[in-house]
Amino acid sequence: MLGRRGSSSVSNNGTSASAEIFVNVGPRETRAALLESGSLQELHVERASRRGLVGNLYKGCVSRVLPGMQAAFVDIGLERTAFLHVADIALARPEDTIVALPAVDDIRRLVSEGDEILVQVVKDPIGTKGARLTTFVALPSRYLVYLPRGEGIGVSARIEEESERQRLKAAVASLTGLDSAGPAAPGDSAGSVPPAGSANGFAGGYIVRTAAQGASPDGLREDMDYLAKLWHHVRSAAAQAAPGTIVHEDLPLALRVLRDELARGVSRVLVDCPREHVRMTSFAAEFLPGGAARIELYSGSRPIFDLHGIEEEVTRALDRKVPLKSGGHLVIDQTEAMTTIDVNTGAYVGHRNLEETIFRTNLEAAVAIARQLRLRNLGGIIIIDFIDMTDESHRRQVLAALERALAADRAQTRIVSLSPLGLVEMTRKRTRESLQHLLCAPCPSCEGRGFIKTPETMCQDIFRDIVRQSRQFASRELLILAHQDVVDLLLSEESAALGELTAQIGRPIRLQVEALYGPDQYDVVLI
Repeated sequence: MLGRRGSSSVSNNGTSASAEIFVNVGPRETRAALLESGSLQELHVERASRRGLVGNLYKGCVSRVLPGMQAAFVDIGLERTAFLHVADIALARPEDTIVALPAVDDIRRLVSEGDEILVQVVKDPIGTKGARLTTFVALPSRYLVYLPRGEGIGVSARIEEESERQRLKAAVASLTGLDSAGPAAPGDSAGSVPPAGSANGFAGGYIVRTAAQGASPDGLREDMDYLAKLWHHVRSAAAQAAPGTIVHEDLPLALRVLRDELARGVSRVLVDCPREHVRMTSFAAEFLPGGAARIELYSGSRPIFDLHGIEEEVTRALDRKVPLKSGGHLVIDQTEAMTTIDVNTGAYVGHRNLEETIFRTNLEAAVAIARQLRLRNLGGIIIIDFIDMTDESHRRQVLAALERALAADRAQTRIVSLSPLGLVEMTRKRTRESLQHLLCAPCPSCEGRGFIKTPETMCQDIFRDIVRQSRQFASRELLILAHQDVVDLLLSEESAALGELTAQIGRPIRLQVEALYGPDQYDVVLI
């Protein structure tokens, strides 16, 4: 099993040193593009009609408990009930600290139908599946994640320098009154012990985020004060809220991008809305010292997403085929269960031999695939079909190239070794809809299959239907309503067959183009 490691083009906190953020604000939609070295890497879209739910807190009501699945469905006021697994349920103690119960094997010991509980969304509703919930609340700030129902101090695994990890852990421990040594806390590889209380008056635990690398104790203290106020607000709102209502909503997209990305090496943030610019600079001035100076108002005549060809990149990110500079290409197919990526040499013929051509194409494809996963926000199971390589060293180099290219991806990934057939199995954590599902809908003609019947096939279907209808019902004539391409074929290549059919049924057949019909739609009307 392979993890991810940093590369020379990526800073310690995971973002390229030349990263920029472009924010486009529309009447009902906000888009944020993350560029690294002038190339689009990530696109975030938030629409007023369907804002993402991850991070939101709800006062939920348990509507159904399923012992066989060790799960419960919770009504949080959405169209579909949300899903809560037993592993994501915690047990409250009198002092309001909550601990996991790994030994519990019956969810009915933890929740019952009609219970009112405070839950947080960890996965947006995707397709036909409802949101995924947890009762282990996590409240993020720029440097920390506060776990009011957790324990200990954790440090992001992305902070690799051991001295910095220990410095941050000691700083948080001194501010909270926690001991920085002991058993591991969630998300930490070094460890901590259960808290004896915190300096801000709240028990719980903390995870130090990657953005905290180099942070001062004063900055950490400011975050703790902010999180303490936020948790106090959440508890007060939850006590008064009715079941099925939202208690706390995560920051809007523009501010969320600042919180998560500005401290990760972003050199400039460009926003095209004066009102949003004021809000972003005010937020940065309060919570991100030094960040406000990097936020600029764009007032150019060209749309902001036309800069660096961002709009064109967004359009290409919806295409099935992705061209490579060498002349090869990728073919990306999303299904309900998984995403498959096929690598092809295409027009690339190389300069030496076939094995060298395949190796160079696979190397380029590995980098392109990592970028497409981030840009399209593809998650779940991913199968990559690299071109078969006979040289074992080439296989190792391609897999290493993929691993390096994934280093800048904040989503958790897991890679399985390359198979003899050139297949790579990997997973990428999915917390929200992919770009395709967010911006597109299934084709009304093919209903998402990706294929429709040809005009020739439609003509044969129509002939069979004419015979069927003429035998069952009496009529003076038959009117065929169909797409232009089908009618054209009936009047040209299929005209002789249509004439024979007219003589066979003994009734005239009239054709009419229906502009609103798809290529595989038709009607036989009896007159």
